[in-house]
Amino acid sequence: MMGCFDPWLTGANAFDVCAAGQGAPAGWLERRRQRLAALLVAARGSAFYRQRLGRATPARLADIEPASKRDLMRDFDAWPTDPRLRLSELQVFLADPSRIGQPFLGEFMVWQSSGSSGEPAVFVQDARAMAVYDALEACRRLQPRWDPWYLGARIAFIGAIEGHFASTVTAQRLRRLNPAMAANLHALSFMQPTARLVAQLNGLRPSVVSTYPTVAVLLAHEASAGRLRIAPSEIWAGGETLTAGMRRLVEARFGCPVINSYGASEFLPLASQCRLGVLHLNADWAILEPVDEQGRPVPPGVAGHTALLTNLANHVQPIIRYDLGDRVLVRPQPCACGSPLPAIEVQGREDDMLVIARAGAAPVHLPPLALTTALEDDAGVFDFQLVQVGPKELTLSVGGGAAAMSRARTALLGFLRQQGLPAVRVSAAPGGVRVRGHTGKLQRVVAQALATAPLKDRLL
Repeated sequence: MMGCFDPWLTGANAFDVCAAGQGAPAGWLERRRQRLAALLVAARGSAFYRQRLGRATPARLADIEPASKRDLMRDFDAWPTDPRLRLSELQVFLADPSRIGQPFLGEFMVWQSSGSSGEPAVFVQDARAMAVYDALEACRRLQPRWDPWYLGARIAFIGAIEGHFASTVTAQRLRRLNPAMAANLHALSFMQPTARLVAQLNGLRPSVVSTYPTVAVLLAHEASAGRLRIAPSEIWAGGETLTAGMRRLVEARFGCPVINSYGASEFLPLASQCRLGVLHLNADWAILEPVDEQGRPVPPGVAGHTALLTNLANHVQPIIRYDLGDRVLVRPQPCACGSPLPAIEVQGREDDMLVIARAGAAPVHLPPLALTTALEDDAGVFDFQLVQVGPKELTLSVGGGAAAMSRARTALLGFLRQQGLPAVRVSAAPGGVRVRGHTGKLQRVVAQALATAPLKDRLL
């Protein structure tokens, strides 16, 4: 099946998704119960989960020990239920950028996570899981009435297009599945200089922009300066925390709605925005358990220290009580939009935009995901923190010793030169000191305002 696409299965799931999103909460709760039972049966085909589950079927989901990314990647070949999925062969596939969006072995979509938690991972989906993701995207994304299938839209996706990341794989898969869309779906790199990105957007004049919240803010700054001249009808944001202030800024500048979503490499469409701007968890296909630092459940209305994810759609690579690392709050009251699905608030990635001064010229805004991608892809480091300590001065802390620091510094300086910033100074953080964000989570990119906060408020 091209691009792991089964039209009949996708259609059946779409019908079910629409029904579950309109009925009473009991509808999606019963669906979730049945799907969890089926997942636990399928998971016994995984050597990793067979050991975790034991001989008897757990009476409750909470009886299963949580799993971390490191746990699963440490013995990857014991994780999937299909023995053909071997890490060494998947890594060869992922090393080839020409195969982005192509199915592995003709059957599986494969992508890798960015390593934002310090540990990159590889995720595999079969046609069954992709049919669920496709149905959720098609039926629960907030859509305009005039073109519900976006047949006439010119869509610009802005991200890290050179790697097998979930968003890039998804965009390329759509291009392969729908030749008509291929001409109107354009993938642009946020690794290139901003001036070049702006010129491309001005040439394309997209009606829809799909990107990360911090990149949307960067585009709003460029539009305010008169350099970016586009008039999108929608901006799709995801992959980072979208604050109320960021939404107001972008919507005011472009005069169009910002449609937020919440997803992860482990489950693409975790939550979708309703007409009131509230995120609703796709709880019929995904279970999120907000827990405290001791792994105990927190009540509705309280943000957890992290959230445990169970993916009910993926049987080929089971994900059960997986430590997602995001702070999630489940609202105690139903949303006024009328959806039966739980309303949630998410505090995920909270890295900062860096603003670098230039003599006699406008400052340069650097999106955090572009910086982290340069360090991950070009230097192969994932345990790091980059802090702005002056208008043109950065400090870098890297785990892994002197060799890793040298690679990271070289890659970062190369990226800065590409952005027209050859005079930026990059030095090692004294003693490897790192700072935390306002939620207490470690940030990987920290702006100057936070970096200059009192030391007692930011030390690990």
